[in-house]
Amino acid sequence: MITFNVKLDPQSLDYILQIPRDNPQWTRLDYMVCDNCPLHNTDAVYCPVAVNLVDVVEAFKDTLSYDVVDVLVEIRERTYARQQIPIQQALSSLLGIIMVTSGCGSLDKLRPMVRFHLPFASIEETVFRVASTYLLAQYFRVRKGLQPDWEMKHLVSIYQNIARININICKRLQQATSKDASLNAVVILDTFAQMMPLTIEETLKDFEHLFTPYIKE
Repeated sequence: MITFNVKLDPQSLDYILQIPRDNPQWTRLDYMVCDNCPLHNTDAVYCPVAVNLVDVVEAFKDTLSYDVVDVLVEIRERTYARQQIPIQQALSSLLGIIMVTSGCGSLDKLRPMVRFHLPFASIEETVFRVASTYLLAQYFRVRKGLQPDWEMKHLVSIYQNIARININICKRLQQATSKDASLNAVVILDTFAQMMPLTIEETLKDFEHLFTPYIKE
């Protein structure tokens, strides 16, 4: 049995690396820097996302993505369990949390979703959570005197940036692993990111009937 304890700062949701260690070459910022990286041309030596992924990647570097596992996810409020699922699916949920809470400026926009993370979410569940989170963010922007984006026009650009980051993380993992479990876990995350701009409007239309009590005369 392999156990991973994901520890986050209760206020900021920053990922807390529990065991200091030397970082491998593939975690260096200049090794495969994203073209939209806010840390580029700064004093930063390592990619914070890559650094926080090392422990998981090392644990599964010789694991095939289609190996099946039983998974138990325990959080403060409840427990989730899945049996006999491909390990890439289990790792995708774990890596997603770590990546979003590692201090990447582009991924930070997804941080509120980590607080109410839903392991093994479907595309419909993810669209619902993404749209709800984004619109709630606009509510808070209004309260701060900022311009809201009620039409969700900028949501597409957020996921386009995320997709570019996922591609570069995949390139790093190609050098860090001999098998494809961790690599394909990020590919799953990237599939969601790529699909989001294309499917969100149509998927939200499918939800409209659920809100009839709010929109009827």
